Amino acid sequence: MTGWTTDHIPDQRGRIAVVTGANSGLGLATATALARRGAHVVLAVRNTDAGREAARRIGGAVEVRELDLASLDSVRIFAAKLTADHPVLDLLVNNAGVVLLGPRRTTADGFELHLGTNMLGHFALTGLLLGNLAAARQPRVVSLSSITHKSAHLDFDDLMVERDYRAASAYGRSKLATTVFGVELDRRLRAAGSPIVSALAHPGLTRTNLTPRAWEHRGQLGRLIASLGLLVTQPVERGALPQLRAATEPGVRGGRFFGPGGMWETRGRVTEAKLSREAADPAVGERLWARAEELTGVSYP
Repeated sequence: MTGWTTDHIPDQRGRIAVVTGANSGLGLATATALARRGAHVVLAVRNTDAGREAARRIGGAVEVRELDLASLDSVRIFAAKLTADHPVLDLLVNNAGVVLLGPRRTTADGFELHLGTNMLGHFALTGLLLGNLAAARQPRVVSLSSITHKSAHLDFDDLMVERDYRAASAYGRSKLATTVFGVELDRRLRAAGSPIVSALAHPGLTRTNLTPRAWEHRGQLGRLIASLGLLVTQPVERGALPQLRAATEPGVRGGRFFGPGGMWETRGRVTEAKLSREAADPAVGERLWARAEELTGVSYP
């Protein structure tokens, strides 16, 4: 299989990148590729022990910082400390995410766990680091979507999914919200004449540890289902290519969306992906933005 690979990543020396959820899976693959091209990479992780092990494996100019996206207090502390040490930030990859089966759970702030972690935590983080990004020469934000966003719908009367909760549906909604955020961020940055580019990517079906973790409480049957599911996925190094292309390809325009180009966007070479109609709707973007600012207390300048 040919196409865009990590060999296409330009020299990243002199650039500072933050990758959330960088201790495993897509985040680890992304951080590794950036570091090997010379970037100074901040591994923003909830488990710092796992982060330090990841840093040891990556080598190069890598540092580990604690970030729990399910806690707005943690997001604010992370952003304040990062700003003190790195007032200029070239790249923010909003990669971290959770997918859990089972009963409804909430974040430290009372948000439904998928929405709170996958979208609202990143919304707050990006807003708090916007000044750092604006100070860079060619700054970029990459938001990680999913093909599940295409079949999801945001119910603004039940954004926290308190009625008829289903974990898989909640995950899809959170990824739709993340996609809407990335697109609306692009609209607002362009309207403001900002140098920051907001791009998006999705990994298709990729062999990460999220699926086994989601099924682990289902016993032997759950583990069997997870194992069978992994058979149809692509390696994590290939799944990370869309977000690496969105993060590093010269001249990427705001709002571009990358993903695998084969088998219903589940795998294959990196190409331009398609947004769902709801994800691209400016009215949805404006409405979600207002709710996100209200819920997180983070207002973008």
